[in-house]
Amino acid sequence: MQLPRHVVFGMILSLTTPICFAQETKVPKPIAEPTRISLWDNEAPVGEGKREASDAWISVHRPTESSGSAVVICPGGGYGGLVTGAEGHGIAAWLNRHGITGIVLEYRLPKGRSMVPLLDAQRALRMVRNRSAEWSLDPKRIGIMGFSAGGHLASTAGTHFDLGNPTASDPVDRVSCRPDFLVLIYPVITFNEKTHRGSMKNLLGDNPTQEQMDWFSNEKQVTSGTPPTFLAHALNDRVVSSDHSKAFFDALQAKGIASRYLELPTGDHGLNGYQGPMWDAWQKESLEWLATLKVSPKPAD
Repeated sequence: MQLPRHVVFGMILSLTTPICFAQETKVPKPIAEPTRISLWDNEAPVGEGKREASDAWISVHRPTESSGSAVVICPGGGYGGLVTGAEGHGIAAWLNRHGITGIVLEYRLPKGRSMVPLLDAQRALRMVRNRSAEWSLDPKRIGIMGFSAGGHLASTAGTHFDLGNPTASDPVDRVSCRPDFLVLIYPVITFNEKTHRGSMKNLLGDNPTQEQMDWFSNEKQVTSGTPPTFLAHALNDRVVSSDHSKAFFDALQAKGIASRYLELPTGDHGLNGYQGPMWDAWQKESLEWLATLKVSPKPAD
C-alpha cells in the first residue's frame, strides 16, 4: 500500500491522565443486519494438506455510508474461546459509525493445531478482498484488528502472508492475504518467557518446539513487508504484559514500518471492561491513525 508523505513513521503516545472524548454528532447506521458467511463450506484445512469437517465464519457488518475500507476483527479468548460481543460485533458497530465495514471472524479454536486460526484469518482476508466490488470496498484498504489472543492472530496474519496463487482453481485463493494495516489492542505477541501461557498452550500444545515458539513470536517475524500498525496497551496489564506491544513496536521501528504505540496508564486487561477513558482513548487515536493512512475519514472531535 502506498503511504502518503505525511504519515508519521514512529510514535509512542502515552496518556498520563484520563481524558473524556465527545460523542460523534453524525452516526451512520449499519446498512442491514450482518451477513454470516462460511469460509470453508465445512471442509476446512488444518495444515500439511489435511482437512476436517468443520468451518469458520465471518459476519459482515456494512455501514450505510462506506469509506471503502474494511477491517477483519479477531476477538480474544486465549485461543480457548471467542469474546465475540465486546471484541467482535461491538467493534463492528463502532467501525460502522465511521463508515468502515466491520467483519467479525469466528476462527476455529486450535486445540494444539497451530495453523488452524491463521488459515482462517488468511481465508477471511482473501474472501473480503475477492468480494470487495460486491461490498463497495477498496481492495487496497482491507486491514485486520485483534484483541489479546486475537491480537496475536492479527499480528501473525500481518507477518505470515502470501500474495495469492494466480493459478488456483478457487478464485479466493488467487488473491493476497496480506492485510493493508494492523490494529492490535492489548495483544499477545511473543512466546518468550513473558508470554501468556494459556494462549501458547492452546495454540501450540503442551510441548512446543523452540522452532514453533520462534515462528509464532511475531516480533521476530517482522519484515519490510509488514503492514503499518497501531498498538494500544495498558501499562498495568496483569494478564498480557505491555512488553508484548513494545517488542512488536520496536521491531516495526527497526524495519522502518509506519507505526504508532499508545501506552495507556491504567485499564488492565480489557481496559476496564471495554468502557471509560482508556477504552475511548484507543478508539479515538486509532481512527486518527487510520485517517493518516487514508483508510477512514478523520473522526469528529
